[in-house]
Amino acid sequence: MNMYKLSPRSCMSHLLLKDTFDQFAFIECEITTFNKFTIDGFLHKEFFDEEPDREYSLWKELREYCFAIIKGKRTPLHFKIVLSLAPGHFSDFLAAHQITSFHPEEIAGLYLNFHYDGTNLQCITGISMKSFRMDKTLEKEWDSYAEEFFRNAGIEREFA
Repeated sequence: MNMYKLSPRSCMSHLLLKDTFDQFAFIECEITTFNKFTIDGFLHKEFFDEEPDREYSLWKELREYCFAIIKGKRTPLHFKIVLSLAPGHFSDFLAAHQITSFHPEEIAGLYLNFHYDGTNLQCITGISMKSFRMDKTLEKEWDSYAEEFFRNAGIEREFA
């Protein structure tokens, strides 16, 4: 787990206006402006004519809704946005990082937890496993991936 202090201007542009995070699964968000807005990214499959093959929406499907709530003359009082590497990409992630001691079906999530308190923007990386594991290889690789992802995107950050 790493905690980053992010440049709000730099990161918010990538988060809300660009496709930088579009491939991530959208887990949940809470945005407080004049009201508190809560969005759960869990897909209700019975709503669809054709059942989706995933459990969560993608960030690209909800990014504009979140932006519509946040944009305006005043910054939000608070927000929390939780994204995860889409579960369909877990096996590719394991292979790309040569992690053979884990299997995709053991992973509950590889998370980026964004939190804005009205002034400061932070991102905390984290993983969740379906069962307890002492091996920290996956967590270390996810933390390294997140650092590289932010660097490649040009998102200004520092360890908090």
